[in-house]
Amino acid sequence: MILFCFKTYQHFLDTKAFIRELLFGHDCVIIPGFGGFIGNFSPARINKTTGTFYPPLKQISFNRNLNHNDGLLISKISRSMGVNYGDARHLVEEFVKELTGRLARGEKVVFDHIGTFVYNRENNVQFEPEARINYYAGSFGLESFQCVPVRDYDVRKRITRHIDKDPLLQASTRKNLWRVAVMIPILALLIAVPLKTDLFKTKVEATSMNPLVTAEIESNRKAVDEAVVIMPDTSSYPETESPVPSPALAPASVPENQYCVITGSFKSEQNAISHVNDLKSEGFNPELKQAPNGFFRVTAKTCRDLETAIFTRDSISKKFPGTWVSKQSPI
Repeated sequence: MILFCFKTYQHFLDTKAFIRELLFGHDCVIIPGFGGFIGNFSPARINKTTGTFYPPLKQISFNRNLNHNDGLLISKISRSMGVNYGDARHLVEEFVKELTGRLARGEKVVFDHIGTFVYNRENNVQFEPEARINYYAGSFGLESFQCVPVRDYDVRKRITRHIDKDPLLQASTRKNLWRVAVMIPILALLIAVPLKTDLFKTKVEATSMNPLVTAEIESNRKAVDEAVVIMPDTSSYPETESPVPSPALAPASVPENQYCVITGSFKSEQNAISHVNDLKSEGFNPELKQAPNGFFRVTAKTCRDLETAIFTRDSISKKFPGTWVSKQSPI
């Protein structure tokens, strides 16, 4: 009996740990038969009163109506524990039974780093999220910080410090440096020219003493003169067009991530089609896709940036509760 209770408690802890891992990489994690956790993204913000900066945040909320089996949690348990899909589903059912039993007895059920469940006075499940945990992977390592305004800083002192400097003295110093920079290459040239002249004279005198070299130079000069005389007039030839360089090819556009605003996931295709018709009546152009687990997901709108997707989700969440945003990577 003690061993069975220990195994049940250990499995209870493991399931909560699996849910916590999935929340870092998914916007919706459903516990079949109980409810679903939804990640809500909030951009970076600043509290102007306290001067505190906060990084981007993904907060967790709970929706009791998302209780169907989308296969995500069961597949995670099956892979991590090395059991088949049927056994993993049975473990989830036992987890839900244990969870609802504790809540019915008036106990608080704590999901570490996620939140706390309790029954309220109306015997409805109430969820209180853990505010200190950020499940947005892009903010890993970032913490809030406070920027304190600089006090006792008089900008007039810095202006006076620059005004007190003599502008004529600064201009004179710059002029002297400029003169030195100009004189250095001139002096180097004056030193190098006499040396080069003597060297040229030595070479000319050495060659003038050799009659064969002189004759060869004169012969070459004569040949060059004749070549200049017999050169044809190229002005009468038609001009050839210079090749026009082909325009550079524009780089191929890199596909961007897309964010799908999903309003429902259905096991029955007929129910999914009915939901699509409801969205069309509201002016949307929905898409119906079948997920790998066999469920039919209905996407109300596909956005190119996350901010637009979040705005769309918030605007239709009252009409279609349980709406969430799913990131779709480019192919």
